Amino acid sequence: MELIDGFNPLSVERAVTILKTGGLVAFPTETVYGLGADALNPYAVAKIFETKKRPRFDPLIVHLGEKEWVEQYVEYIPAVAEDLIDKFWPGPLTIIFQKQRVIPDIVTAGLKTIGLRMPSHPVALNLIRSFHGPIAAPSANPFGYMSPTKAFHVARMFKNREVTILDGGDSTYGIESTIVSIQNSIICVHRHGAICMEELSRIGHVIEQVEKKGICGAPGELPYHYAPHKPLKIIDSTHEIEVANSSFLAFKKPPHPVSTKYMLWLSKSGDIGEAAANFFSYLIELDREDIDIIYAERIPEAGLGKAMMERLKKASKKYRSINIDKSKIL
Repeated sequence: MELIDGFNPLSVERAVTILKTGGLVAFPTETVYGLGADALNPYAVAKIFETKKRPRFDPLIVHLGEKEWVEQYVEYIPAVAEDLIDKFWPGPLTIIFQKQRVIPDIVTAGLKTIGLRMPSHPVALNLIRSFHGPIAAPSANPFGYMSPTKAFHVARMFKNREVTILDGGDSTYGIESTIVSIQNSIICVHRHGAICMEELSRIGHVIEQVEKKGICGAPGELPYHYAPHKPLKIIDSTHEIEVANSSFLAFKKPPHPVSTKYMLWLSKSGDIGEAAANFFSYLIELDREDIDIIYAERIPEAGLGKAMMERLKKASKKYRSINIDKSKIL
């Protein structure tokens, strides 16, 4: 593992060389940090799956450096997709297209479709444009764990792996990109993210894609994902906290003391944008070895709140009945 300055031209040059020789480079985007490889090199892409321990049936997102690159990798661009690109690229929106054969099947998990996006982070754009080609990059974390929003998160998660990390500071949004497809001119949301449904609805009719059991058509569609090591339980009130040896992720600052070992609030004022920016970073901090469970306050499911709750619900599927010493019960 090597950590280098993403704003240094020499660092970017080194990262490009690593990508061209089949290596892995973690880089910042405006959403979370990604673990990148040459999207046209199946052997390099295989290293992503190996390093993350990601199942091969879970497709990857491919990052582009220019809007005009899209036509090189897809069969056609629906009119609604063109409108979305004009409005949201560069930015945190992934669009699913029918792929051309130039994209290796390992990238798309054998699917005939591919998720493309153009990130807005200056380090990411500089890296992709300097590489002169598409970079496949899921989030830079072990599979199933929470996404990193800081370079040191990535360094800690992959400290014993051959990964070069471009440090570009903290991610702005703190939530992954929204993933959509276009079906009969309708925008179908496969994963809620940094672009909310209200924003998408200004472009066209929007619906939520119903997940098909046993089929993974887009990243983040697996039922169990984004989970801390410790069990997580969603609560509506602090009165539901039963275990003192716990962490508590509050949406906003509670009006009274809370009997947990550690507590962080996403936004003192309840600002949804600030909450999203802190979301994964705070969850990672609260996922400590010396606690038994993480409690997470339910977040209002509007705008970015819907994306955060989608992730909390997936993470909470790890929670069942846990055996806790009765002396620890409040």
